[in-house]
Amino acid sequence: MPTILSHPAVPLAIGMGLGARVIPPRLLIAGMVVSVIPDIDVVSFAFDVSYGSPYGHRGFTHSPFFAAAVALLGTVAARTLHASAQTAFWFLFIAMASHGVLDAGTDGGLGIAFLWPWLDDRFFAPLQVIAVAPIGLSRFMSDRGLYVLLSELYWVWVPCALLAGVLALARRTFSRAHSGRHNV
Repeated sequence: MPTILSHPAVPLAIGMGLGARVIPPRLLIAGMVVSVIPDIDVVSFAFDVSYGSPYGHRGFTHSPFFAAAVALLGTVAARTLHASAQTAFWFLFIAMASHGVLDAGTDGGLGIAFLWPWLDDRFFAPLQVIAVAPIGLSRFMSDRGLYVLLSELYWVWVPCALLAGVLALARRTFSRAHSGRHNV
């Protein structure tokens, strides 16, 4: 899995790229928080739930179904997030679903239960280029941890920065084109 430091990169990039009018700061923070929620499943290790179980690590909490359920709950807080229910749902869904997508692109583990609750099968992305993060602080504070951070910088943060830039450019271009129509 990418580290807890990199999962928020996707909602951060989208939020920064689309701007505060589309993704208000409260919604952006909520998106960054939900992007790390799927890893709550690491508690399954303490209860001897097998890794490959639908309730193990990278199981149901990494599925789009679970992301949709959490995003649906987020619509209840749409007013507090200063967003419409539709904007809150889609942003929170993408933020949380991106967790499984990033994990599927790692070079370790058993894959992601993308099709839960319909199938318990696990899947990887066609390209598995992100170095999988070791579980545990002592393992992370090693040469392996540095390697993982550099891998995430290259495969997560740089593409997310590019995404933010493209979205910001598109937003500005659309804004100028749209405001030009009213000035005619």
